[in-house]
Amino acid sequence: MRLAARQIAFAALALASLSLCVQPVLAQKFDPLQKPGVMPSNVRPRQLEGVGIVEKLGNSIDLNLQFIGENGYPVALSEYFHRGRPVILNLVYYTCPMLCTLVLNGQTEALRAIPWTPGKEYEVVTISIDPNDNFDTARKKKALYLASYDHPADGWHFLADKDGNAKKLAEMVGFRYRYDDRINQFAHPAAIMILTPEGKMARYLYGVKYSPRDIRFGLAEASEGRSTMALEKILLFCYHYDPTVGSYTVFAMNFMRGGGILTVVLLTWYISWMFRAEKKRMATIKEGLA
Repeated sequence: MRLAARQIAFAALALASLSLCVQPVLAQKFDPLQKPGVMPSNVRPRQLEGVGIVEKLGNSIDLNLQFIGENGYPVALSEYFHRGRPVILNLVYYTCPMLCTLVLNGQTEALRAIPWTPGKEYEVVTISIDPNDNFDTARKKKALYLASYDHPADGWHFLADKDGNAKKLAEMVGFRYRYDDRINQFAHPAAIMILTPEGKMARYLYGVKYSPRDIRFGLAEASEGRSTMALEKILLFCYHYDPTVGSYTVFAMNFMRGGGILTVVLLTWYISWMFRAEKKRMATIKEGLA
């Protein structure tokens, strides 16, 4: 009986936890009485329609596309491929107020933990999607990140757009973004991409924090011409444009509430299993006493 009492007490505690999990989940429902301009956090705003990643593993990019290098002269992508080294590709813009900086910071941190050097084992190509960024902006951004990387990195290149080729390249790699002319900013996903030495898409890594092991494995696979589908694509949606504050903000709360739904399901299953087990145990005891 004491065991049963303890189980019932645990069930009560579980139900209390269940209610706490359900509350924020139910709070996600749209409230028509909300203040104008305030959008539920689980609803993707208009500024993010069409923004995201469509993985195009195995597809080749056009290596003849030209961009403006840090020296102010046109350079074709082919300059960074066909050297027997895989390539990490970033599509960012150099005046981005937050998200691009987080992506580049996360990449720099991960690259510092890898015992390989850009220009020897692999190349890094960072390209601005903003036509207004010029080679001087790219040069200054490169100086900033090479200082942060704090290692020789002849193989990390920062390029500016030329003739709209950044948009063409983005379409080829499945990097979908859009320009918000109200605030003069780009809504875009958070991801880096790894390509084979021949310019084929090999791997996508999402978010703003990257595992050095994942990058190293991705580079090793790409160097062999292999590709791997991302298992953490959900991280793509951890950031969104917040119209109430006019900037990008963390969307992690929705992911946590998604975890709350999973907790609800698991607790419900456990409580049901526990009562069935207790009922079966009591029936066995009664049979033994009969």
